[in-house]
Amino acid sequence: MAPAARIGPNAVLQHLAVLDAEIGVAWRGALLHLADVREPPATAGMLDEAEVARLHHAVRLYVPDRASAIQRAAGLATADYILANRIPRAAQLLIRALPAPMGARVLSAAIARHAWTFAGSGRFRVRSHAPLWFEIADNPLAQRAAPHPVCDWHAAVFERLFATLVWPAASVTETSCCATGAPYCRFVITPRSAADCPASLPARAAPQGERRPVPVHDPA
Repeated sequence: MAPAARIGPNAVLQHLAVLDAEIGVAWRGALLHLADVREPPATAGMLDEAEVARLHHAVRLYVPDRASAIQRAAGLATADYILANRIPRAAQLLIRALPAPMGARVLSAAIARHAWTFAGSGRFRVRSHAPLWFEIADNPLAQRAAPHPVCDWHAAVFERLFATLVWPAASVTETSCCATGAPYCRFVITPRSAADCPASLPARAAPQGERRPVPVHDPA
C-alpha cells in the first residue's frame, strides 16, 4: 500500500494564530475538532494531506464570510516563514539582483523543485512564463465543490514570495480551480507593470543544466 501523500506543516500551523485572532481560541479548538484535526506541535514534520485538506475545508465551511481573509493571512505567514527559515539569504540576494524576468524564472524553478511540500499528491507545473502562471492538477486542498476558486492560501504564498524577491507589487489571481470542477488550479502571477512582464524572455525555460540552480531549501 502506497504511503499517504503529505504536505508541509505550515499549511496547518500558520492557520492557528490567524484563527485565534479572527474567531478566538475556543472556537478555533472547536473547528479543529469538527475537522478531526489534531493541533500539530511547532516542530511537526510533514502532515497527511487529508488532514490538511480537512482543515482548509472546515475554514471555508464554518467561517465562510471570513475564510478567504483567514486563508490569505495564513498563506502570507507561511511565505514569511519560508523566507525567514528556508531560503538562504544568499539565494534571496541573488534572485533580487537578477533582472526581474530572470529572477522570476529562477524563483519559479525553485518553487517547482519543492512543490511536493505544498501540493501533496497534486501535480505542480510552471505552465507559462509570459505571462507567468502555475497549475496544480488534482489539487488535494481543493477537492470539495465550491462555486468559485478557493485556494487563497496557495495564492498568498506565491504572491508574498514574488513580491519579496522579484516584483514588489506582484499579485496572484487564481483563474481556475479544482473546487469548481476544473482539472487544475491555475495561478497567474502579475508583476507591477507591463514593463516588468517576462515576455522578453523565450516562452520556454532554459534547459536544465544551463544555469546553476539557486539553493532553495524545502519550504516545509
